[in-house]
Amino acid sequence: MNLGSALLVTGGSACSFKLLNTITRFLPIPEPACSKAWKWRNISTSLAHSSLTGAWAVSCFYCQPQMLEDLISSHSLLSHSLVAVSTGYFIHDFLDVASNQSFKLSWELLLHYSAVISCFSLAVTSRLYLGFAVVSLLIEINSVFLHVRQLLLLSGRRNRPGTENTAPRPSVAYSITSWLNLGTLLVFRVCTTGWMIRWLVAHSDRVPRYVLMMGTVGLSLISTMNFVLFYRLFRADFLANTNKTSMNH
Repeated sequence: MNLGSALLVTGGSACSFKLLNTITRFLPIPEPACSKAWKWRNISTSLAHSSLTGAWAVSCFYCQPQMLEDLISSHSLLSHSLVAVSTGYFIHDFLDVASNQSFKLSWELLLHYSAVISCFSLAVTSRLYLGFAVVSLLIEINSVFLHVRQLLLLSGRRNRPGTENTAPRPSVAYSITSWLNLGTLLVFRVCTTGWMIRWLVAHSDRVPRYVLMMGTVGLSLISTMNFVLFYRLFRADFLANTNKTSMNH
């Protein structure tokens, strides 16, 4: 895929996710989520992206396993298209979040998106480091469960019906999602990021200084966000439930 085609795919992806986000305005929203309609639409769109790109990233390595041996120059049309599509999504979501949420609440996410868009844009335009970018998109497998969890919270389906006025107990759907979310976070966020850091250090002599700096900044941000996210999720979904159980006994 040449540069013009790659930019066209990126722009088309941004427009497509914007269209998807707009379409969700006309779909039914659970009553508890009506007061946060923008957030519901944003997370629903993010879930579509995560589901698509998580499976797509696995397919890239399944179809071309040799790409793992050379994450710098080895790539395929499938992997190039994936990174271009994801770049378009991140551009869309950056603009969506910046337009609808205060900077005080969104600065961490916007900073993360800025780093990702910079790194992915380099990969798309240069056709280098596409394998490395595809590895990073394995993180989206965890994002699927993270977004499902958020939608369950927005729709008021965290607790089992009838337990609101007594001792709230998580619903079966929420409990399963919480465990899958935490497990995939450790595997596909923490371990994947750690592997990427190890790879970048091991191949620092083959990577230009400006690329090494971009990768270091991006991975540092992702690593910090991973540990903060793990702590918040563990505290909210497991420590809180343990404390409630202890209090009831």
